[in-house]
Amino acid sequence: MKKRLVVLTGAGMSAESGIATFRGAGGLWNNERVEDVATPEGFHRNPQKVLDFYNKRRKELFDVEPNEGHRILAELEEKFDVRIITQNVDNLHERGGSSNVIHLHGELMKVRSMGGKEEVFELTEDNLEIHVGDKCPKGYQLRPHIVWFGEPVPEIENAVKEVEKADIFLIIGTSMQVYPAAGLINYAPRDIPIYLIDPNQVLLHNDRVQVIQKGASEGMKEFVSLVE
Repeated sequence: MKKRLVVLTGAGMSAESGIATFRGAGGLWNNERVEDVATPEGFHRNPQKVLDFYNKRRKELFDVEPNEGHRILAELEEKFDVRIITQNVDNLHERGGSSNVIHLHGELMKVRSMGGKEEVFELTEDNLEIHVGDKCPKGYQLRPHIVWFGEPVPEIENAVKEVEKADIFLIIGTSMQVYPAAGLINYAPRDIPIYLIDPNQVLLHNDRVQVIQKGASEGMKEFVSLVE
């Protein structure tokens, strides 16, 4: 039976592919205030501005490719039962070949109904935009399938279950400051190895973690040499 490798990824995983990190200097994301484009209040104030922001982000997805770190993770499925939990809303893990991906913060390529019962719809490369007035079959406005600040994280319970079953826990490219994702490390079994790949210093109150201070691709190469 393959060992279960559970991987938590953040913005640093996709940075090498050219995806802008969510929080830049001054709390900006692609030159926009997070409060304006990533909160329910921002959407209520100016829904078309928010929709346009995510329409543009979707188009940018097709200008980037999975990096070597994404591809190495996919290749590890030959030797491990790999389960990925990502804070990223891009689809680079899937495009890189990974089979089991939980998106904690939603997915850019999906939209959902604002009706009482959530319905999710997948967009295609030929249909990347939604606008005010675009509605689901039941007549409710569509919005990005993104977990905005102040909203619950529906997939967190599934993520906890995955971490609890891990034989190895790997963290890549996250500051471990955004909750509830940062709290997942506390659910890792006490006797398993934990690795963290990040070129920056990450403040962790856990002496069990083996740190690989490199970017995603170079860090993944070192990780593979340690676990094979």
